[in-house]
Amino acid sequence: MCKQGAPKPLAELRQRIDRLDDELLEKLSERARCAQEVANAKRAESGGEAPVFYRPERDSQVLRRLSKANKGPLGGDEVCQVFRQIISVCLALQEPLKVAYLGPEGTFTHTAALHRFGDAAIGMPLATVDDVFREVASETCQYGLVPVENSAEGVVSHTLDNFIDSPLSICGEVELRVHHHLMAGGKTKPDAIARIYSHQQTLGQCRRWLLSHYPKTPAMAVASNAEAAKRAAAEKGAAAIAGEQAAELYGLQILARRIEDAQDNSTRFLVVGQGAVAPSGEDKTSIMVATRNQPGALYKLLEPFHRQQISLTSVVTRPSRTGKWLYVFFIDFEGHQDEPLIAELLRELEAQAAELKLLGSYPRAVSAF
Repeated sequence: MCKQGAPKPLAELRQRIDRLDDELLEKLSERARCAQEVANAKRAESGGEAPVFYRPERDSQVLRRLSKANKGPLGGDEVCQVFRQIISVCLALQEPLKVAYLGPEGTFTHTAALHRFGDAAIGMPLATVDDVFREVASETCQYGLVPVENSAEGVVSHTLDNFIDSPLSICGEVELRVHHHLMAGGKTKPDAIARIYSHQQTLGQCRRWLLSHYPKTPAMAVASNAEAAKRAAAEKGAAAIAGEQAAELYGLQILARRIEDAQDNSTRFLVVGQGAVAPSGEDKTSIMVATRNQPGALYKLLEPFHRQQISLTSVVTRPSRTGKWLYVFFIDFEGHQDEPLIAELLRELEAQAAELKLLGSYPRAVSAF
């Protein structure tokens, strides 16, 4: 490794980097060949069934182990991003993943999909959350990615409502630090902005900044931040609030960076797919529960979590879509359904609830990128 001390000649350092690059290339090729051997082993052991090449729990275990083993100077998130791409291209040698996401290209959901599955996955941008659920349910795509919660604006209700009737399970989650930027075409100057486009939630997350900097400029809600960027690129005097990827995709100039009101602004996304996910060692479970219309229903629902010392991470109430379900609660908590304590909890809840639906146990997000 390059040690601190008296500066070495630049030519010597470059030679050292070249040797390290050669070693990295050799190890990458070795890893890729090993991935191909894994694919052959899975085919041989599948008993004639279609083998499962991507395992969300294994994916998370690898990234967590490398992040914890990292000694710098790269940060944990940077190490995860590098290895995410390595895992992605090696998996593509076995079978490229098809991933549906709430589009179009350039949205934060698109960015989250790249962080979760890497550039080698085949992305399918779709217009609505309903479309994502439908494409995964029809097995056109193996997985889908949808937003579910923002730290400033709260839950995405439509995503939760899809789980009421959907056969899909939650297979993973992504936490993405969201930074909003004001952007416009090269001919639009900051003092000549006549209108600002963005998604309704993004406008809410930048409300105070907009009131301070553009109090008289109309803020116009559109279907997505990518759509906002597309309009800003086509219309003189228009600006958009979106992520950096949208600026690059549509050739816009960023006029002001990180204009979100909360600097720790994050969005949580869910990975939806078919079937159950094995324990990874650091997991969460999500359920949907319908309670009976009686006093203390919510207390009775939550009391077993307190008694068993099981940590709740989210409780959301949604109105029922059927006559028999008066209240529907979406609950996230730590642990995996295969753990004895969690299995016991689920049995107790099922006995007292009007209806319980297990939405899935899945690895916790490795980090907030």
